[in-house]
Amino acid sequence: MAAGLRLGPVLRYVDWDAGERATIWVEADRPCTAEVRCAGGGGGETRTFRIAGHDYALIPVTGLTPGTTTPYEVRLDGRVVWPLADSRYPASTITTPRPASDEVRITFGSCRWSAPPGDGKVGEGRVGDGKDPVGPDALDKLAARLCADPDAVRPDVLLLLGDQVYADETSPATRRWLADRRDLREPPGPQVADYEEYTHLYYESWLDSGVRWLLSTVPSCMIFDDHDVVDDWNTSAAWVADMRRTGWWRERILSGLMSYWVHQHLGNLSPAELDADPLYTAVRSVPDGTELLREFAAGADEDPTTVRWSYRRDFGRTRLLMADTRAARVLDEKRRSMLEATEERWLREEALADRADCDHLLVGTSLPWLLPPFMHDAETWNARLCRGERGARWARLSEAVRRKADLEHWAAFPESFERLTRLLAEAGTGPGAPATVCVLSGDVHHAYIAEPQWRAWPEAVPDARVLQLTCSPVHNRIPRSLRWAFRFGWGRAGRRLGRVLARHGRSGRPVVDWRRTGGPWFGNQLMTLTLRGRSADLRLEHAQEDSGLVTVQEETLTSGR
Repeated sequence: MAAGLRLGPVLRYVDWDAGERATIWVEADRPCTAEVRCAGGGGGETRTFRIAGHDYALIPVTGLTPGTTTPYEVRLDGRVVWPLADSRYPASTITTPRPASDEVRITFGSCRWSAPPGDGKVGEGRVGDGKDPVGPDALDKLAARLCADPDAVRPDVLLLLGDQVYADETSPATRRWLADRRDLREPPGPQVADYEEYTHLYYESWLDSGVRWLLSTVPSCMIFDDHDVVDDWNTSAAWVADMRRTGWWRERILSGLMSYWVHQHLGNLSPAELDADPLYTAVRSVPDGTELLREFAAGADEDPTTVRWSYRRDFGRTRLLMADTRAARVLDEKRRSMLEATEERWLREEALADRADCDHLLVGTSLPWLLPPFMHDAETWNARLCRGERGARWARLSEAVRRKADLEHWAAFPESFERLTRLLAEAGTGPGAPATVCVLSGDVHHAYIAEPQWRAWPEAVPDARVLQLTCSPVHNRIPRSLRWAFRFGWGRAGRRLGRVLARHGRSGRPVVDWRRTGGPWFGNQLMTLTLRGRSADLRLEHAQEDSGLVTVQEETLTSGR
């Protein structure tokens, strides 16, 4: 029987140095040779590799022409499997940048719960009979706009900043599928338990017809957040100890890391980085790489210094540093840190390297650096109490509050918050500084723009404009009570209450003050940064059921002067 295409294609890496290379990810339904052929020449092929009974390939594409948009097809063992025979979508294409291009358009967001409305079947797209329970999907609406207008401006890259799948919040259809496999009365119940169940989440998410086409034609960069594994993943040392005492956690964490490596991490890497990756070489050299990958995942869980999930991408003179703020944590209460030492050193070195070659520095972190001030003060207060600032009784109570209220952002790691603030300021200061330093985040299910106020800053005021840009969710909901809480957190009363908590926790004032300059905006949404030379423009769009993506905010962040 001929090989078939089970998932993909997903266009991942596109070369911005020479504009001649790309990588495309696919899953086949059996071992085969996976090939990409481009119209007018160019392409590439590779053999699939096997993980847990699934066959994958990351196809290297070469011979592309800079500054062009090239249609392509995917073949498995020589047979065309993409585009689909009955496809109603335009041809999938690879767009390469013009030589020395100084313009890049980056669309970003996070938190995409993928269940279709009406509980439709996996792969049917959003064609169910009912209304979408969490509102229209912003990625679906982006796909619909690009399909309807071939001349519409497309993003050069799509940044997905975490919670690409929800391992702990499954759809009714997925729960029924899980119930056919095992007894849901046993832990972890209706959550995913193993690698096979993770693959079902990716099918549910990426086989949506509009999103499948969008991912086939717009390059993507990804990083995990907690729901890719479980809510509050690595929130504290006590949390990890509790999870490791359960009978189901080890399989969950190994499967989560394995599936992330296959479906998301590999595509973040350049061809040169892939060639130098010993695990990627190893799994492709054996008939079945499952045990190799499983050993790697076990080591990564035990010791985060053995792996780097963070990565750097350059889009002309725009530099993206995507930081792992989940797996790289140090959780000992006495030396708690968002990033372990080698990871933090990597971020610092990459942020400060060759600044004369960088007009815009983007730091992707799933968790916002700047929160509503009350939330920041509450998290810092909680961190001090968990450390024992007010004694053992307060510490025990505060650990329960930390888990219940999701107090685990940068503010919950006070020393890390201060070091990141100083790094961003340093990166934006002095000769050769970029025009903007932007932290791109999601997680909190609303969108906003926040900007540091440097009046009391004890060091040189940055020359760059430093901003927190937060956009979430792509497709999820936020209860009305939390909307009120976020608004309160930005208001004067929230600031005053936050100062009370700070005094009780003996935490003092943050190293920098900040204010909200845009938002909060609620709904399913995407932000787009357009960077030209040293200018930067921002657009926020909401997904509307009947109107597609509707612009709700546009502003110039810097004019380039």
